[in-house]
Amino acid sequence: MRRSSILFAIAWLALASGCARLPVTGVTPLHPATLSELRGYLLDHKADVDQFRLRGPFDVATYKDHELQLSATERIDTDLFLSAPAEKAPLAILLHGHDNSKDDHAYQAMHLATWGIHSLAVQLPNNGPWVGNGRTLARIVSLIHRQPEIIDSRIDVNKIILVGHSFGGAAVAIALAEGAPAAGGILLDPAGIGKDLPGFLRKIDKPVMLLGADGRLFPVRERDYFYLYIRSGITEVSIRNASHEDAQFPLEPAPHEPGADSFATEELQITFVSALTSAAFSLGHTGNFDYAWASFGDAIEKGKFFDALKK
Repeated sequence: MRRSSILFAIAWLALASGCARLPVTGVTPLHPATLSELRGYLLDHKADVDQFRLRGPFDVATYKDHELQLSATERIDTDLFLSAPAEKAPLAILLHGHDNSKDDHAYQAMHLATWGIHSLAVQLPNNGPWVGNGRTLARIVSLIHRQPEIIDSRIDVNKIILVGHSFGGAAVAIALAEGAPAAGGILLDPAGIGKDLPGFLRKIDKPVMLLGADGRLFPVRERDYFYLYIRSGITEVSIRNASHEDAQFPLEPAPHEPGADSFATEELQITFVSALTSAAFSLGHTGNFDYAWASFGDAIEKGKFFDALKK
């Protein structure tokens, strides 16, 4: 792919986002002509999470405030990030947490698309109810599974990946428990809520990856429920020194209010992005998280990732 066109797409997105910030990560040196070529190369070489810190090789077309008509009376506000390859490709659907918005996952969504994974950041009520949000998310997945052309005809409906942060992670788990036709889920430092959550978690029969912040420094409500109650197919790893906010990555920083503290650091946000991208590539192209788990090996050995669990 032409490096100039990649940079043009990124620059356009930066302008569209006002005060957008793009981390200085650089772009991968890989130059695949197709998504199949990229997939073949990555699967034939040593899995390494750090390679996903760089932006991927593909152009991204961005559609801010793309309205998704869920029913005659329901419309969902989304941001859509479409990867350039002509082949069918996975779709990641990203859901925010409490008091947050789709904007808080804009860089993650764009980054995934540069690696050949179409992305849709959705806006749902950000104070819950999270069970209701989970059921709405399941309906969104079902609609796209039936009619992918409402997003893009290049979406592979058998490779829809759900991504949720904080209570949005609980909503993703509920959507999977409710039978959303997704390949699986990636939970970004998820938070549990409600006495019914264990019952939902026991019903999940799709692969789940939990990417956690450092719970010793930034404990999150009932995060342990997810690994405890999902019966099998769950993989978990924590990122040392990461805060709950590091699991988000807006392009436009939120206004800083007097007395408000933000623990997010760009370096750890990039680490979350790299782990998320490895996990999404793994699930989207192999149907499980084995590739991602292998890619974490060096980081686990060095202590950058810790408390690695799988069952």
